[in-house]
Amino acid sequence: MADDNEEIKENEDGAEGEEAEGGKKKPGLIKLALFIGLPVVILLLGGTAAFLLLSGGGEEAQLAEAGDHGEAGDGLRTGVHDNAHFVELPEIIFSITDRDGRAYTVSLKLAFETADENFEESFIEAEKLQIRDQFMGFLSALRPSDIEGSAGIQRLRMELLRRAQLVLGHDRISAVLITELVRA
Repeated sequence: MADDNEEIKENEDGAEGEEAEGGKKKPGLIKLALFIGLPVVILLLGGTAAFLLLSGGGEEAQLAEAGDHGEAGDGLRTGVHDNAHFVELPEIIFSITDRDGRAYTVSLKLAFETADENFEESFIEAEKLQIRDQFMGFLSALRPSDIEGSAGIQRLRMELLRRAQLVLGHDRISAVLITELVRA
């Protein structure tokens, strides 16, 4: 009987040892999270990064890609077109204020680039007034920081072109040129 009891104890000890080893074989919750969750998170982050890189970024990237004609291009102007004509607009004077409430007076001279050699004759007074109204509404909302640097000037040109094309149509003018910009 003593031998039987010893055999039972050995079986119990052996069984306990197998259960202990079996417990180690089952992955824990932390290991499961590391082996499944971590690759999923890495894939999501990689997918997000790829989407942001391939989608163009944002407004800054779109402006850098935009050519002088508001179309996607290489951002460089290779020269004046053979059939380009320029129409100068009257000087626009407007006020802008900074965040501290200081007012600045800005003098702006512009020219439209067009392929129509008769544009100046067909550019009627009503259109001039509509364009001036469009420009003044936009320009009066600017802050001094909005027109600083080359990126600010480019954004200004693109916005003025967009507003002029709303009044005149996309086929009549191809660019807005800033011939003078003075902030006092």
